[in-house]
Amino acid sequence: MIYRPANTQDIPQIQFVRNSVKENQLSNPALIPDEMVEEFITKRGKGFVCELDNKIVGFSIVDFVENNVWALFILPNSEGKGIGKKLHQLMLDEYFNKTKETIWLSTEANSRAETFYKKQGWKNAGFHGNEVKFEMSFEDWGK
Repeated sequence: MIYRPANTQDIPQIQFVRNSVKENQLSNPALIPDEMVEEFITKRGKGFVCELDNKIVGFSIVDFVENNVWALFILPNSEGKGIGKKLHQLMLDEYFNKTKETIWLSTEANSRAETFYKKQGWKNAGFHGNEVKFEMSFEDWGK
């Protein structure tokens, strides 16, 4: 497995991964056009990908403007291999190297993603719309 920063040539594969997930799937994939992904990996934040056999099997994107995790998705057949944990680490290391501001994310309640974030040390912060909101402070990340 190869982990590296995402670039604009990765967008078609990033979109494939995003639209392949079983949980937290957008009801309308057109809500996240390629131009939006490009903005988040080139202007607003930074993305990371995991490649296996020259195919992207997972990605993460952090947003420095809104101080949040914009995306962390793994292909269903690549789950359980530590890819999400590594992409999570890369993304938060990048974030906390740039700022000490608390970061947040939201995810579907009662999902595997919710369990994943709890195991990574995220603190429940209520709700963001219909989703569970989590926060991670710089101090908590450093533990």
